[in-house]
Amino acid sequence: MKVIEKIRTGTEEGRVVFSFEFFPPKTEDGVDNLFERMDRMVAHNPAFCDITWGAGGSTADLTLEIANKMQNMVCVETMMHLTCTNMPVEKINHALDTIKANGIQNVLALRGDPPHGQSRFIQIEGGFACAFDLVNHIRENYGNYFGITVAGYPEGHPDVISENGTVGLEAYLNELAYLKSKVDAGADLIITQLFYDTDIFLKFVSDCRQTGITCPIVPGIMPINNYKGFLRMTGFCKTKIPSEITAALEPIKDNDEAVRSYGVHLGTEMCKKIIANGINTLHLYTLNMEKSALAILRNLGLIDDNRISRSLPWRRPTNIYRIKEDVRPIFWANRPKSYISRTIGWEQYPSGRWGDSHNASYGALTDYQFMRPRSRDKKLQEEWVVPLKSIEDINERFMKFCLGKLRSSPWSDLDGTQPETKVINEQLGNINSKGFLTINSQPAVNGEKSDSPVVGWGGPGGYVYQKAYVEFFCPRNKLEAIIEKCKNFPSITYMAVNKEAQWMSNIGQDYVNAVTWGVFPAKQIVQPTVVDLESFMVWKDEAFEIWNRGWACLFPENDPSRTLLENVQRSYFLVSLVDNDYVHGDLFAVFKDF
Repeated sequence: MKVIEKIRTGTEEGRVVFSFEFFPPKTEDGVDNLFERMDRMVAHNPAFCDITWGAGGSTADLTLEIANKMQNMVCVETMMHLTCTNMPVEKINHALDTIKANGIQNVLALRGDPPHGQSRFIQIEGGFACAFDLVNHIRENYGNYFGITVAGYPEGHPDVISENGTVGLEAYLNELAYLKSKVDAGADLIITQLFYDTDIFLKFVSDCRQTGITCPIVPGIMPINNYKGFLRMTGFCKTKIPSEITAALEPIKDNDEAVRSYGVHLGTEMCKKIIANGINTLHLYTLNMEKSALAILRNLGLIDDNRISRSLPWRRPTNIYRIKEDVRPIFWANRPKSYISRTIGWEQYPSGRWGDSHNASYGALTDYQFMRPRSRDKKLQEEWVVPLKSIEDINERFMKFCLGKLRSSPWSDLDGTQPETKVINEQLGNINSKGFLTINSQPAVNGEKSDSPVVGWGGPGGYVYQKAYVEFFCPRNKLEAIIEKCKNFPSITYMAVNKEAQWMSNIGQDYVNAVTWGVFPAKQIVQPTVVDLESFMVWKDEAFEIWNRGWACLFPENDPSRTLLENVQRSYFLVSLVDNDYVHGDLFAVFKDF
């Protein structure tokens, strides 16, 4: 979806729309940490996030890779910066073709900074001289597919700011005329350079309107995180620093915490003034840090950590090619990135009732499904790589995770359990202690309000429902006992399979069961998660492989703990239980007397 459409929708609804900017880190650990941070920030529903293009095209490949993962794995509307620096037309087209193929629709078209070691921009042979040329090229060759954003400079472009920090009237008016030419060439949005004098920004907006620029103008807000970084950035951009800001920072410049606190206060007051003047868009330059940006949004009342809204139980995809997707098998609930990667090549995504599983194939398992960010790997090492002398030691790991005493699990991409798990965590802990190793679950819900902070999704005004569900590993003898007990619980359906694909079930192969649904004003019933036998049989390969590539491999070769885990992988069954009586059912009753 184009960012301009999101901003217009927000304006029509009277909402303040906010967004975040990130840059490509220099190390692999930095990239992993960025995605961890991005995941947390995206939970607050920014309208979009953008990723910068390194000076001189130095991060071109990494920027393309990060943009792809932002759009398709993090599932946030992504805008990619694209510059003219060191970019012949062939490389520009390659970048545009790549992001288009990845379902990205938004580009920030820039001339770009000079490469490292050069003092001024030089047009290369076969390249463009300025952002105007780039905007023209995109519109002429890609039509209206892309939403194009351009940069605005409230204090003037650094190239026209004199050594004493001033811009002549003629140069300023030329800047406005050039900005209007970029908009006239096809740009539909302006994001400004950072500033710290809000009056200068408001005058700039007024001057743009008088020049005939009518598109939204989004203020770029950079929180002050540390004093030296602030001076370096404002010096590079030739940004004017009001005297009251200098006076406030000078006494605390050596106290990083005090500087950050002041930066949050200043950013909050700037945004309040901007919003009071009728501008309901904010773009936060995060410098890949989350605390200050989120603190400003909390102060403005734009986010609430206790009320993170979800449009669906899983994060809605932003890839333009899968916008109709609104239903998924529940099995990948804790591994959404794996599910996305395995369905990335589908030609048609399920819309409405899950009905495409017969003619759309899941992608094969690859190493990607078992790769984890390094920070989460460290947590797994701390929490799961402990001596395992018996099955009871394995049971204890699962039990502690369900009770919230561990934050990681080999079977989950997520940080800890979901909020709704707390509703049933004692029951889950109990059955794990009995040797039923749970990896996925949800409690029964009968008509909770859709804005419930625990189980809600879909926004206010509706009601949500869930069938109790639990998925676990267990040995054959326990499975046989469960199957026997299910005969006394006609509302419970089960599926079970081992690593060798030997399976048993009390439902048919074409069985598809909606286990989550919602009722909303003026909408058809939405049923975003289902249980079906066919996708369960696909999921089982991944679920069993995690015993090895997600956990056992963390131990040394020939370690007794590793051997024990491999034995479990070979001998246990994966089981899915659904209690279809979401009003009076008691799914956990089937585990009594073990």
